[in-house]
Formats: sequence, structure tokens, C-alpha cells
Amino acid sequence: MSLFTARPPRADRPAPRSRQRGMSFFGVVFVGAVIVFGFVIGAQVVPTVIEFQNVKSAVNRAKVETTVEGIRKRFDDSANIDNISSISGKDLKISKRGDKTVVEFAYEREIHLVGPAFLELRYAGSSD
Repeated sequence: MSLFTARPPRADRPAPRSRQRGMSFFGVVFVGAVIVFGFVIGAQVVPTVIEFQNVKSAVNRAKVETTVEGIRKRFDDSANIDNISSISGKDLKISKRGDKTVVEFAYEREIHLVGPAFLELRYAGSSD
């Protein structure tokens, strides 16, 4: 018998079937839905993070004033320019630590997800 002679397939054993790999259609749809949901939530969260950064910079600009009313007014002026709507000057907590003026703030934002579900974001910071 030669080494290069082809053997006929055995009749008692079926030919090996190749296994399919990969995700099913429903798996692809589920993963796609999760990714889309993540992008939708991210698109709603990113503006609140940008607003938080604007609040921090407005607080740092306002803390140079010498009076409480001056700090609040300067913050409100900066808030009007930067389109900050979540917090106003009256919500700021202003105190002295030694010879430094410290301006603290905290606020919450709610994002409607679906039906009765909301995402609540809590932001807090200070001028330290």
C-alpha cells in the first residue's frame, strides 16, 4: 500500500461536521442595544460634566471678591455667560478659613432614562 493512496471514507462513521462559531443574531442585537443605550446615557451625562467644570471655573473666578454679596453677584454673572442653570449664587456656601475665602457648592441633576427610571447625578466642589 502506498502512502499517497487516498482512502475511501468509512461508511460506519459520518464525515466530521465543522462547528459554527460566533454570536447568534439575538446576541448581536442584544450587544448592539447595550452599546446604543450606553451612548444615549453618555450623550446625556457629558453636558452635565461640562456644566460642572463651568461651575468650578465660575466659583474660582468669583472667590476673588471681598464680600459675600460680591461673590454671589460675580458667580451669577459668570453663570449667565457660561449658561449655568443648575445652581445660582444663592446656593453657594461661603466661609473663611484663616485668611482665605472658601466657596463651596453642591447640586443634583436628574436625567430621565425610560418610564419611571431616572439617573441622579450629584456634584459637589469647592474653591480650595
